[in-house]
Amino acid sequence: MVDYKNIIIRNPNKRFGKPCIRNTRITVFDVLGWLAAGMDFNDIINDFPELTADDIKACLANAADREHKLQHAS
Repeated sequence: MVDYKNIIIRNPNKRFGKPCIRNTRITVFDVLGWLAAGMDFNDIINDFPELTADDIKACLANAADREHKLQHAS
């Protein structure tokens, strides 16, 4: 699994503090939405060449980690 903690960054001055990919304004939510809509890694990278496959994997790892933490919080 990709270590997303070096890729996914929260900056209170960017996108209202939502988790973004590195220094972009692209949020984890954006990427997950594109994947859910049927885009594959290549589609996303073609549309947003500043992203890499590892960036997309980091979004998935971040979402999985958040889900895991939510399950253990209840």
